[in-house]
Amino acid sequence: MPSNRQMNGQPCPNNTLDQFELPPARKNKLARLRAAWRKSWQEGGFLYQRWEDVFQARHASWHEIATWIKAAALCAGGSLIVMMVDTAGDIASTTLKGLSAAPATGAGDGSGLWGTVDHPIRVFLADQAAHLSVAPAALYGFWQLTGLLGLIGGFLGNAGARIAWVLFGIGSLTMIWSAAPAGGRAAATGLAALMWALASIFALRGLTLRPIVHNHPPQYQFNPALHLHAAIPAAPTPAGDDFGDEPDNLHPLQR
Repeated sequence: MPSNRQMNGQPCPNNTLDQFELPPARKNKLARLRAAWRKSWQEGGFLYQRWEDVFQARHASWHEIATWIKAAALCAGGSLIVMMVDTAGDIASTTLKGLSAAPATGAGDGSGLWGTVDHPIRVFLADQAAHLSVAPAALYGFWQLTGLLGLIGGFLGNAGARIAWVLFGIGSLTMIWSAAPAGGRAAATGLAALMWALASIFALRGLTLRPIVHNHPPQYQFNPALHLHAAIPAAPTPAGDDFGDEPDNLHPLQR
């Protein structure tokens, strides 16, 4: 009786893997790839050296890090900055479009301390928007956004945000002076100046007008020294020397 490994006189495969046996050329190629992979991870191999660079970069300074790690970090950082700038541009564009499409809002009744300051600004922006292709609500929303960003950015110490906060305050005082009623113009402008000054305590936190003087020790050290040069007298001429009566064929030994 034929064995189970015989079928029609031909050997029967043991498992599924034997049915898909790779050709010799493919086997040789895979063997070379495995050998190259093992060799690259051995000491002195390509991947071994790259892994050592990554391991040493954790405790090294920027100048000691491998060049390929610096290049990869700079490329990744540049890509991240480009993505952030592109995203910020899209957000700003969407915000400005939303402000432009915002419906007009009422000018308010001007009651209370905040209304005394806010009402003239609304009136001024509404009058200016009549001559521009933008809604008064968009101008008012942009004015509020500028003040909010200047206040938060100035509190965090950003120089550009502090400049924007100063310009925001000057512009607000100018608009209030122009649009406030003539009888209460000075009071409304003064009240707005006091509010802006109080808010500047947070927006201009840490800002000082005093010059900063840095006292650094000198980078050089002067050590006076006295150098004495003593002249050594020449050896005396031995007695009996007739000054040049030696034969011409005799010369002193020179080194």
